Amino acid sequence: MEHWDDFLAPYKQAVEELKVKLKGMRKQFLREDTHSPIEFVTGRVKPIVSILDKAIQKEIPLDKLETQMQDIAGLRMMCQFVDDIKKVVKLLRQRNDFEIVEERDYISHNKASGYRSYHMVIRYPVQTIHGEKKILVEIQIRTLAMNFWATIEHSLNYKYKGDFPKDIQHRLKRAAEAAFLLDEEMSKIRIEIQEAQRLFSRKKENQEQPD
Repeated sequence: MEHWDDFLAPYKQAVEELKVKLKGMRKQFLREDTHSPIEFVTGRVKPIVSILDKAIQKEIPLDKLETQMQDIAGLRMMCQFVDDIKKVVKLLRQRNDFEIVEERDYISHNKASGYRSYHMVIRYPVQTIHGEKKILVEIQIRTLAMNFWATIEHSLNYKYKGDFPKDIQHRLKRAAEAAFLLDEEMSKIRIEIQEAQRLFSRKKENQEQPD
């Protein structure tokens, strides 16, 4: 494909705009001095080489990328607790600045590999000098523990091209179970954790105030 910069420009614009909007949701919770279900937000546009690799793997023609590849633009919303994910999903469903195309719950129905996350595919309208262009964007919502596991698995997947040695495959599953147990244990003491975090934040604010 020629003119990759022109093709990817609206995807980059969508990611930057959505990062501002989704981070803004977190700031609203903090202004109200209440627990934010959003810990932080990241975003990226898939590198060209990754787009081409996936197009070959999924047999997607280059002229069909806009409609058949859902994760050229991607955002991740990190949460402290599993229950926070449900709150974030509900908040996203209430928004009217994009259309939800698809939802995939890999938390209630985790993959065989152990992967857990909640995926939303949205259609986001980008305003350009040539008019409105609707972009497919994938939003992944997960806990910090889920993200740690997924990041490691992604790196290993890149090395082994999905064909993991048996011992690594076994250890990955055990690690996924450990991450799940970590999330469960943290959820059981979430009230104490949130109270401690509020106290720490207030102490920090008082220390930063000028004399």
